[in-house]
Amino acid sequence: MCCSRNMTDIYEANRAICKYVHSTSRGHEAIQIATGMQLRPWDFVSPYYRDESMLLAMGFEPYELMLQLLAKADDPFSAGRSYYSHPSSRRSDRPIIPHQSSATGMQVIPATGMAQGVQYLEYIDSPLEKKGPSGELPVVVCSLGDGSVTEGEVSEALQFAVLKQLPIIYLVQDNDWGISVTAAEARAMDAYEYAAGFKGLERMRVDGSDFTASYAAIETAIGYVRQERRPILVQAKVPLLGHHTSGVRKEWYRSAEDLAKHVANDPIPKIRTLLLKHGVTEETLVSIERAAAEMISIAFDKAVNAADPQPETVQEHMFAPTPVTEEQGTRVPAGGQKVVMVDAALHAVEEIMQQYPECIFFGQDVGRRLGGVFREAATLGDKFGDHRVYNTAIQEAYIIGATAGLSATGVKPVVEVQFADYIYPGFNQLVTEISKSCYLSNGKYPVQTLIRVPIGAYGGGGPYHSGSIESTLLSIKGIKVVYPSNAADMKGLLKAAFMDPNPVVMLEHKGLYWSKVPGTQEAMTIEPAADYILPLGKANIVQHAHPKDVQRGNSVCVITYGMGVYWAKAAGRAFPGNVEIVDLRTLFPLDEALVFDTVRKHGKCLLLTEEQLNNSFIQALAGRIQQNCFRQLDAPVQMLGALDLPAVPLNMGLEAAMLPNPDKVAAAIEALLAY
Repeated sequence: MCCSRNMTDIYEANRAICKYVHSTSRGHEAIQIATGMQLRPWDFVSPYYRDESMLLAMGFEPYELMLQLLAKADDPFSAGRSYYSHPSSRRSDRPIIPHQSSATGMQVIPATGMAQGVQYLEYIDSPLEKKGPSGELPVVVCSLGDGSVTEGEVSEALQFAVLKQLPIIYLVQDNDWGISVTAAEARAMDAYEYAAGFKGLERMRVDGSDFTASYAAIETAIGYVRQERRPILVQAKVPLLGHHTSGVRKEWYRSAEDLAKHVANDPIPKIRTLLLKHGVTEETLVSIERAAAEMISIAFDKAVNAADPQPETVQEHMFAPTPVTEEQGTRVPAGGQKVVMVDAALHAVEEIMQQYPECIFFGQDVGRRLGGVFREAATLGDKFGDHRVYNTAIQEAYIIGATAGLSATGVKPVVEVQFADYIYPGFNQLVTEISKSCYLSNGKYPVQTLIRVPIGAYGGGGPYHSGSIESTLLSIKGIKVVYPSNAADMKGLLKAAFMDPNPVVMLEHKGLYWSKVPGTQEAMTIEPAADYILPLGKANIVQHAHPKDVQRGNSVCVITYGMGVYWAKAAGRAFPGNVEIVDLRTLFPLDEALVFDTVRKHGKCLLLTEEQLNNSFIQALAGRIQQNCFRQLDAPVQMLGALDLPAVPLNMGLEAAMLPNPDKVAAAIEALLAY
């Protein structure tokens, strides 16, 4: 506690040096230290940005925390990339801590995902399961402030935890403030009262400023979860003695009366009085205080003088290296049978689950009763059991965000969002937690997750079941986006996406699933062998122009993906030998080399997409082509996409008017060839 107090004081006294925004744990020390002292190396924990005392109690040195405070190169958590008290650790002598974001409440879903992973590994008796030396089972601790309990995503996590009876402790540190918002302004009940609405969630209250009471409460909570394997919420009432952050100072919005009320519950005088009562001398306490102050001063000076990160490291660890870099296996096995795309994906997942016992598959309606609304998971539940293939509630945030926690435990999740139009509730988790994890943990915590998303218009699907989302996804840095157009590519890319240690979103066009849309029969291909893998980032020329037409300057290339491949093929039949078609297959990473080489070869380029054009991926690609191929262009890069409307209309005539089609593509090709 003395170390924590002196850290707060020295940061405040050196505000010009401690220039990056930070929070400290003043007032929260008792409950945090009581928790940190009792966590073991086989446990999992998600602290939040005020939990420096918990980290100290887990064994991290003040100097290590200060390196992050000052964004130094040797910051053990993020190498100078993230804020103070945003830890991530894989040290064998400490609890496991995945990447921690700043978004309040967002950590609750990944933390619950960790408990989900712990439970699954325990159920299958996996060698990946972490245990203590005497077989002690792990617990997960999720720390959060009271202001974040009102977040909708917190309720999703609590609902899943009680539904599945997961081994997790939700530690709510309640200081009555959410920046300048009081508890009375923000909530109708506290976390303890709120927890009563979640059947099966045990709950406790504790005075978080009293160390002995806090220690006993956490000891009880950990013992309960370690033995009973059920969730519990602990609400710890604590004072807030410091600023919300260094950038939002307490004197700006708190009254003298409020500050005095909180000071009266300072944990340090309380434990000081207790120690004196138990015979510890004043001299001993003063000695402890002096030693702490001296140690913190020395550590701070050392941290101030530590090296800053080298600028050339700024791009490191955006992604973890993937093992799949070359096409492998048999794409067209002898005697193979043609399959539709949806079956190619189904068979790929089945083969993955046979090979990797740590793979699970969940989402809305994918369980054994239905097997997906497109039958994309048919038979998997029967073959692998309800513990590996199961339904979730309508919780896109949980479906996506839980994969960060699952990945941290060693589980390899495949999840599904039922329609692309409904992915947006999951964007908080995709952006805040998943996409940044590898980079901000300095490579320690890439999130291995495969997110399957049926996408696109397929004839009367309407405004909430026909949308395209690739440009929105591609604005997120730190994820990969795949978009196959045929069964063979689907299977090979899905296998590679699963084996990739990074987050991959697989966009699967509903209109190609069954090749029922006229002109898409070629999406059916001979199914590749089980060993076939197609690396991400490799485009494919699916139709070549005739060399003589290319030589005469009488050719055009169409760069496209998904349904666009079939529109381009149909349109190209009117221009035999004049049209070369590139199927991108992966939108990020993008095969820029093949795209640029193809454009330079033909000098005329049409970019074709099903998406609305304005501010889209295709427009951005056009700019890159113009920049890199300008001298070889014989015409401006042309683009064709859907009309810039807010949604795909339900009426099929209106839908057709909005979307590209072979006739529109043919007109664009004709105009380019005549340029």
